[in-house]
Amino acid sequence: MSRIDGAEINSAAMPSHVAIIMDGNNRWAKKKHLPSIAGHTAGASAVRRVVEAAAKSNVKVLTLFAFSSENWKRPKLEVDGLMALFMRSLKKELKRLNKYKIRLRVMGDVSSFSQGLQAQIKNVEDATQNNDHMTLVIAANYGGRWDITHAAKSLAEQVSLGNLSPDDIDESLLGEHMQLADLPPPDLLIRTSGEERISNFLLWQTAYSEFVFLPVLWPDFDQQHFDDAIETYQNRQRRYGGR
Repeated sequence: MSRIDGAEINSAAMPSHVAIIMDGNNRWAKKKHLPSIAGHTAGASAVRRVVEAAAKSNVKVLTLFAFSSENWKRPKLEVDGLMALFMRSLKKELKRLNKYKIRLRVMGDVSSFSQGLQAQIKNVEDATQNNDHMTLVIAANYGGRWDITHAAKSLAEQVSLGNLSPDDIDESLLGEHMQLADLPPPDLLIRTSGEERISNFLLWQTAYSEFVFLPVLWPDFDQQHFDDAIETYQNRQRRYGGR
């Protein structure tokens, strides 16, 4: 047991997979009378801090909800700014990812992104694929309902081709067709900004996750907030439906 920045952390009981809904960029910008893109830019700095905190804590998988399938409804200027920021961040962070042996994966329907952004995503994924200290998953143009629908369609195609019987489909098989099927499910889901809902994020994968909701706006999220969430997680008892 060690005390990190005031939080009592048991290094032997770290969550293997932490997922975060990064909420509050717009409210942070509004409070400072800044345009929304300023909040997203500040949020990118918070991403860097939490990636370093997770890697330092030996978390094996960190999944960040960056852009939901519903976010396309936002003003075009904001969406264009987010796409440009995503592109810049991918280019800027590649060297850091390799330095800390972090593998990047992007989860979601990337086909809706520009060809240039799709190419940059593939470039960084390929360049980091052999890194083995931590996997960083960025959920972009992702939604939990899309994920489940996509998995169901994959199985339906196999049935229509005669490769699979409907009777063969069970919870385990459906799970194998979900995003992140090859990774452990999230042990801990953190949401910032004080909102207490999961907003269509990892609906299948978080069935037995512990949820921690923090009042801090995402651009202000730091090592202390991360450690506090880990401490809260470690003080809970996970029963998975049992006693």
